[in-house]
Amino acid sequence: MTIKPLKISGAAAAIAAGLFFNALAFCGFAQSAVQNPTYAEKLGWKAGDRVVIIHIDDGGMSHDSDVGIEKSLDYHLATSFSVMMPCPWVPEIVHYIHAHPGVDAGLHLTLTSEWAEYRWGPVAGPSEVPGLVDKEGALWKSAEETAQHASADEFEKEIRAQLKRARNMGFTPTHLDTHMGTVYARPDYLERYVKVGVENHIPIMFPGGHDALLAEQFRNEAIVRLKESGKWVEGTKLPEDPAIAQARLLGQKVWESGLPVLDDLYNFSYDWKFSSALPPTDENVRAFKVGKYKEVFHQLKPGVTQIIIHATDTSDSFKFISSSGVTRRGDFLAMTSAELREAAQKDGLILTTWRELQERRDRVSTKQ
Repeated sequence: MTIKPLKISGAAAAIAAGLFFNALAFCGFAQSAVQNPTYAEKLGWKAGDRVVIIHIDDGGMSHDSDVGIEKSLDYHLATSFSVMMPCPWVPEIVHYIHAHPGVDAGLHLTLTSEWAEYRWGPVAGPSEVPGLVDKEGALWKSAEETAQHASADEFEKEIRAQLKRARNMGFTPTHLDTHMGTVYARPDYLERYVKVGVENHIPIMFPGGHDALLAEQFRNEAIVRLKESGKWVEGTKLPEDPAIAQARLLGQKVWESGLPVLDDLYNFSYDWKFSSALPPTDENVRAFKVGKYKEVFHQLKPGVTQIIIHATDTSDSFKFISSSGVTRRGDFLAMTSAELREAAQKDGLILTTWRELQERRDRVSTKQ
């Protein structure tokens, strides 16, 4: 099969904390209508089907992260995960991958090291990518700092080093995605991310379809900003963020290059706040997270959607890594909940993996 090269020119992208992108523009492209048919239909599912990848980030970050992933996958609600190759617990999760042939495991391309006391450096080594490291010799703590200091060549060298390490360990990733959204932090980073995926025929996480959930999230955040500035007028109908139309255009280019494309992406569960009025017991946190994920399931539109979670079986030591333990444990408790699994079945969700998406995309290509 011939893979068409993908060229992105005049791209502009920006990341805000907790979001994949607030702006994405590609010069020379006109506005685009909503993707019709959906990418799910193009991959062979029926019109109206709601196809979902429930994806766990941060494999290899810690032992607790690895255990959370393994137990969640055993429960058959979460379907996919990705690995942070610079992190110290990578061998453990890669051994799990070897022991479970066919598991859907990608690379969580890691260009940042965000915690205060628990950090990691680049796989390529600080001397090879000096712009990627801070004064401690670790990767920068934020996507913004990485974008400020690291060249696109250093960015590409590091993501290729992470891919090479995975392959050297006998781990062939089913997809590429991004830790803290750093691949979207600059136009040249985004271009190199797509380039590496297309060149290696590895699917990349990119929401280039109708993006209904993303569009709604952008509208909600715009309303918050307007309210904070005192400019919001009740009843105002905001236009769709231009980034959504431009993302659809890039999605078409990725599809034409032989890779599958997401219709939508839900990446906002990390920001859900558990009530400070309740004790964070497993029972309370599970009930909170199960209820929130049920709401998300109901919101899903037809097409292929990825829901990003951080299922972690937190131990007493996790608090020394991150203050996000309640959030991450809540995801783990939800993913091992019979109630939530039954809710997904009642909603008629079709669970899938990146492996299946690429297999279907390859079959479509052979028919063209």
